[in-house]
Parts: sequence; C-alpha cells; structure tokens
Amino acid sequence: MPFIPKLGLFEKTRLTKMGSERLPLQNKGIFRNLPTFDDSIKDLTAIVTGANGISGFHTMRVLLESPQRWKKVWAASRRPPPEAMMKLLPQEQRDRVEHVALDFMSEPEEIAKVLRDKGVSADVVFFYSYAQPAPKPGAGAWSNAQELVDVNCKLVLPADQHGLSPPNRVRRANEIAAALLRNFLGALALANIEPSRFLLQTGAKNYGLHLGTTRTPHTESDPRVDHMEPNFYYPQEDILFKYCAKHHNTKWNIICPAWIIGAVNNAAMNALHPLAVYAAVQAHKNEPLRFPGDITAWLSVPEHSSAKLTGYLSEWAALEDKCADQKFNASDGSPLPNNRLWPELARWYGCGGHTGPELDETKLTTVDPGDVPTPLGYGPPPKPRFAFTLTQWAREPENHEAWKEIMAKHELDDDPFDGNVEENFTYGDAAAWALSVMLSTNKARYFGWTGHVDTLESLFLAYGELNKIGMLPPLVVDKANPLI
Repeated sequence: MPFIPKLGLFEKTRLTKMGSERLPLQNKGIFRNLPTFDDSIKDLTAIVTGANGISGFHTMRVLLESPQRWKKVWAASRRPPPEAMMKLLPQEQRDRVEHVALDFMSEPEEIAKVLRDKGVSADVVFFYSYAQPAPKPGAGAWSNAQELVDVNCKLVLPADQHGLSPPNRVRRANEIAAALLRNFLGALALANIEPSRFLLQTGAKNYGLHLGTTRTPHTESDPRVDHMEPNFYYPQEDILFKYCAKHHNTKWNIICPAWIIGAVNNAAMNALHPLAVYAAVQAHKNEPLRFPGDITAWLSVPEHSSAKLTGYLSEWAALEDKCADQKFNASDGSPLPNNRLWPELARWYGCGGHTGPELDETKLTTVDPGDVPTPLGYGPPPKPRFAFTLTQWAREPENHEAWKEIMAKHELDDDPFDGNVEENFTYGDAAAWALSVMLSTNKARYFGWTGHVDTLESLFLAYGELNKIGMLPPLVVDKANPLI
C-alpha cells in the first residue's frame, strides 16, 4: 500500500476542493445566509480562550452546533463558564465542552504543564482573552489606555519612561504589551500543540475611533493609529505574526468587531445591557424612556456586531483555506441609529412612551476634550452633548430601589447599581451617545462571506437570554420589529 501522508485540516480542504462558496447557504433562526461546509471537514478540536466572555462564549456556541465538525471544544479560562450560561446550551453540546483552568498571566511553562496534563489538542485556536479595567470615577469609556496595556500585560513601563518623548513612550508601551497572548503562544509551543489556524479577535478601537474623528468606514487596510496612545491590539498582532512566521503550519486570522451584542453574566463590556436596565426601571416607575443625548447622537448611525454572527464569521474564516493570513471586520450589516432603537426599547419593556433628543441648548452639557489631535490628523475632536448620563441616573437612589423591586419580583441575580456604577454604566453612555462605529465588511464579502442578522432582532434575543441567566427582567412583547 502506498504511503499516504496524514492530512491536516487545510490539506483536506484543498485536496477535495470543498470550499463553502460551492455549497448552499443556510439560516439558523434570525442568523441568515450562513455558509455550510463539506462533510470532509470533521472531528476537529478547538481551544476557545476567554470562554466566559461575550465573544468567546458565543463562538463556543457556534462550534458546538456542529458535532460532526467539532468533536471537542476546550474552554480555556481561569474559571469555568457559569452554570447559568451553560444552561443556554443543550446537554449534547455541554457534553463536548471541557474546561481547562488557565491563567494567562502565568509563565508559559506553567500554562504548558496544564495543557499537557489535560491532554489538550487543537486544530484551531480562537483567542478572546482580555482584561478591561474600570474607568476612573468621572472618566469616560476607554480613558485608561495605559491601564489597558498594564492589565493585559501584567507589566508597567520602566521607571525611565518619564524621560521618553510621547511617541517613544507609546512605542515602549506597545513593545511590552500583549503578554496574555505571548504567554499562551509560548505555552502552545512547549506543549507541542500546533494548530492549523490561530484566530485573534481585537476590536474597533484598532482604528482609533475612541480617540476622536476618524476616516470612515474603517477598512482592514487602514494604517495603525499608533502615535496618540498605547494600543495593545497592535503588539498582539505583531506577536501573532511572528509566531506564525516561526511555526509555518499555523496560519492566522484577525477579527475586528464593533459594539458587541450577546448574553453573558459579565456585562461590563456589553454596551447595550445598561440600556435595558434603564428601560426596565423606567417602565417599573411608569415613566417614559428619556433619551440622554442631543440631536446629533439621535441621528448618528452606529453599527453593532452580534457575538454569535461574529462567531459564525470566525468559524468560516478559520475553515476557509483562502482566508488564511487575513484580517476581517465583523458587523451585522444592520446600522441602528438611536431614533430607531429608542422606540423599540420602550416597547420591549413597556415604558410609558419615549422622548427624543433634548433640543433646548441651555439644558445640554458639552464634553469638550480641548485642543487635542484626532486620528484623522485634522479637524476638531468630537464634543458629545447630553442632558444627563446613565451613570448619573444610576446614582439616583430611587432608581436603585426600583431595580431592587424588579430583582425581587423576577428573581434576578445581578445588581449593576451595587458596586462600581462607572464600570457598569459608562459603556452604556458611550453607546447612547452613538459613538460612530462604521466598519466596512467589503473585504469579507470579497472572500465570500454572506452572513447577516438584523441588529434589533439580535438585541431582542440577547435581552431574552439575559433574562434566562438572571441579568434582566423579561420583555413584555413577543418579538422585535426588524428594520425592514
């Protein structure tokens, strides 16, 4: 019998010419025009890091929907996914998940020992591990760039950083960033785990939109905004590129979503979760859902990235040979301005109507960042204006009392008013102010991606699942009104 070499994932795909573009599309509930894959792609294993987070958990759900394709998923995180979240999965899917307790702040040798002892293998790695420090009191979302670098690196700049010019300080910070990823990649090599594909998710901050006016829509070929403040996405990318250059059998993907929608217990980065809390309390008090911003925020058209749709995109990118070594933006393709969202939020929770933007200029407060540069390189920075903030609203005692009554009535477990209000409501303010997030998905479509979800339907689904895991009260209507 002639010698037949063992075929890896992508060798099988090339040999049989079974790319997904030649197969029919499929719908899975509200998620439409999804790819299908040839049956020859089977019995794969995956590591999903950050499996407790909004992106990691939903990618894990996507993989588990295909038992013949993915026989085992390793959920890598410090703690197992909470039981309430796992109950969202059918038992058959739960049986194919095994948690592996990893702390990526540990040395690679320690991580590798755990991987070896557990017998972990991986055809594909999906990396979502991330640490988000809370903003300082009174500061806006993403105001703590250096802390983001420090927390995600377990490193701080050396004492001589103060003698460096601002651009050099940024470069120095970026050089030492991304230890979470570096430690894990080092551990893979030590544990003799060499995946065919390594997928890293970053985010829209890659384009500097949190720093001011940018050129839109954002495309994957846009240059880095690395002259204004540290951004650990960039060293993460460089570390991954270097790893794949050394390990020739491993190809990379980078996925870049916008505002992320999904149901997990940790809602700090789920920007639209506080909007539901706000709507539920206003409904409980039989008060209208007041919009906190001005006419600009009311009419601005941000985009969102449903975590499960991004999971389908990530699986597709990781399984398609033609997508090797490519970066893709991830978006629902369903722009959602506040003037469309606010009426639906009020309807979903039974508020006494809703109000539009504050038009009386004397009642608006302007956030003026001063004379600061913008990622665009010219023009003034944005100056958000608001009548009130959700963070201010959350500090009013009657609203906390109303939420306690809601918790008791519906047997909820989560109290975002108790503890760090800044952490729990700041990103809701950023979402309500409609920070402009416009990601071009042209590149993914050129490569054959066709997935779509209506963001209102996705948000309605997420709020319903957040009710199931004890985070939100039930919605009072049966379904969303899609934007059609």
